[in-house]
Amino acid sequence: MKKLFNLLLTGTLAFSLVACGSAPTGTTTEPKEEEKTEETTTSEENDLVAAAKAEGELIVYGSCEEEYLSAATQHFEELYGIKVQYQRLSTGEVKTKIEEEAGNPSADVWFGGTTDPYNEAVVAGLLEPYQAENASHLIGDMYKDANGNWYGIYKGILGFMVNKDELARLGLDAPQDWADLLDPKYQGLIWLSNYNTAGTAKLVVNTMIQKYGHDEGIQYLVDLDKNIQVYTKSGSGPSKNVGTGECVIGIGFLHDGITQIADNGYENIELIIPSSGTSFEIGATAIFKGAKHPNAAKLWIEYALSPECVELGAKNGSYQFLVLDNAKQPELAAQFGLDPDNVMKYDFEDAKNNTSKYIEEVMEALGGGDDRFQTE
Repeated sequence: MKKLFNLLLTGTLAFSLVACGSAPTGTTTEPKEEEKTEETTTSEENDLVAAAKAEGELIVYGSCEEEYLSAATQHFEELYGIKVQYQRLSTGEVKTKIEEEAGNPSADVWFGGTTDPYNEAVVAGLLEPYQAENASHLIGDMYKDANGNWYGIYKGILGFMVNKDELARLGLDAPQDWADLLDPKYQGLIWLSNYNTAGTAKLVVNTMIQKYGHDEGIQYLVDLDKNIQVYTKSGSGPSKNVGTGECVIGIGFLHDGITQIADNGYENIELIIPSSGTSFEIGATAIFKGAKHPNAAKLWIEYALSPECVELGAKNGSYQFLVLDNAKQPELAAQFGLDPDNVMKYDFEDAKNNTSKYIEEVMEALGGGDDRFQTE
């Protein structure tokens, strides 16, 4: 099955069943078990591709960066001849949109973005389980939902990005840990994303609560708020403004900082992994319950769990670590000193069950937010 999906994903979209041959007259020869499995699964794969092509269309909500989203959807269309429409939305926006659509989603699949909002969607019954064949290449069970509601495609490290020139101009040293961010000397210099719209910010909330405890974690975020200048709509928002100096200290995923340094030439950016430990995202993909193109959606999941798709990330400005054992890791991530295993143990089950409640508690503690919380 795995081998045959690889054939499909390199553009060999039509192939014949392998004949088992005929036994001599008067005898019956039972095919070997592996031969029966090969023949059956070949038929199943052909049927899935045929059914997906008959649907003729796929609609994708993407929460990864647009360049990667565009490349991934375009390549799927090239491979299968299935028309793909996509829209780039933050994970929080996708979650809100599919909640409002209540089982009648305007898209078929979700691609990219951290899993906390995916897990909120699981709890709300908004994702469709699918047992993906290519999930056998995931490097661990933590990179998938136990019931097949979502599958991981990459892993990103949470940290700080700072503008070295601006800090030097202000006579400030760079923060090295979470506690450092509370220092009054950084007042008005820190950018984070909006807890209501960005999966990155939801991860920050869960990380602080898991790191410090419930009450202490929320108090940390209240104290941090005193130094926050802007809460951007998208999790990558802070990283996009560090190089220009508009944002002096950005909290977000460090692969977004790599993009700004390597692709956009902002060599004044320094990446910092918090010294007392940090957490990580699992970027995911999933099918929406009630998808109008269910077979194309299943085919998308198989495609998304292939090197053919995930290796497009590093070719299109997205340098996350990959979580498939048959995919090539982006070299830049290691060159910048990032280690996918040097992270705290993250309680995904607690995040799954409590993220929505934690966000409400944080926003209530902050007085409901103000005009620093961007939604556009």
